[in-house]
Amino acid sequence: MERYLHKALRADFTSKKILIISGPRQSGKTTLARSLSDNHVYLNWDDPEHRGAILKRDWDREPPLLVLDELHKMPRWKSWLKGLYDTARSAQTIVVTGSARIDTFRRVGDSLAGRYFHFRLHPIDAKEAKMFAAIPGATSIERILQVGGFPEPFLKGSPQFYRRWSRTHTDMILKQDLIDLEVIANVQMMILLIERLRHAVGSPISIHAIAEDLQVSDKAIRRWLGLLEELYVIFRLGTYHRNVARSIHKPSKYYFYDSARITDAGARFENLVANALKKEIDYRNDCLGEDYDLFMLRDRDQKEIDFLITKNQQPHLMIEAKSSDPTPARAFAIFAQRAKVSRAIQVVRELDRTREYDSGLRIVPASKWLETLRME
Repeated sequence: MERYLHKALRADFTSKKILIISGPRQSGKTTLARSLSDNHVYLNWDDPEHRGAILKRDWDREPPLLVLDELHKMPRWKSWLKGLYDTARSAQTIVVTGSARIDTFRRVGDSLAGRYFHFRLHPIDAKEAKMFAAIPGATSIERILQVGGFPEPFLKGSPQFYRRWSRTHTDMILKQDLIDLEVIANVQMMILLIERLRHAVGSPISIHAIAEDLQVSDKAIRRWLGLLEELYVIFRLGTYHRNVARSIHKPSKYYFYDSARITDAGARFENLVANALKKEIDYRNDCLGEDYDLFMLRDRDQKEIDFLITKNQQPHLMIEAKSSDPTPARAFAIFAQRAKVSRAIQVVRELDRTREYDSGLRIVPASKWLETLRME
């Protein structure tokens, strides 16, 4: 199936920018990049022969597309890429793909400033399945809950295949990507951290409590969480606060890019909704140049709303995910006043029809809302 970023990437061929595609391992980055043109050169840093060609800059310059895979593993890859772009900017469209650390160019000053567009590729969600594979929302949601949204297990739709795929997927991340990223003395500790996070989806986590359980420092847990984010295993939602400095010290929740990892049914559905929102926001920011972000809402009395979307750094839309409860969440009224946001949606997995209230709240069936997901 055609992926949702295909058209945006093709449109940027005329921009003369480097196109950088990052995202979780096996989310389809390489397949997407190579599908952009039948006539392309593909070089993978992990292949010794390809590595030699990259170092010597020895490849066919006739095809309009050059795909460079796993380039972030090359020492000083950003400087090398800058040099290539500056000396051959009009010859070939350059697409760079990778699963880990490839977006750290944001933290390297101006080495690639003005030379790239960045695209984050997510696994398949209900909206993409509906648009590009004509799979109804109800069907795709149940499939994602069972086997996740990564293309290979999603398209096969087999729970048995997913279980086998998931083991090898985790092994590759922890035993290959993690080692490429940073030396970790005990990979088993990372596995324990992932397990702890897997059972805490939907709940704010205490870094100190996890550190005590694993008998390591708070600093170590923060570093490991950062590594798992860089490897696109998890993503973080902070607590919204109008004062950015204060929000840094508020509780956070973590979600997995692979929703099927989650055991608890309610948390798994919330994770699915979180993934869909994160994907839509990244698409709008990366492809349309808009300014959206995703937070959770939580007060001192521990009242919560699962998600708050901000637009242009202002509260825009509150969202609560429920498996079956159509009763309006009480916290909507509280945070509507505090966050000064009137738009609110309660997404319910098992619901037959939309319900609307004078307050601006809508309670919607997940299958219908997620397959046409908008930021309104």
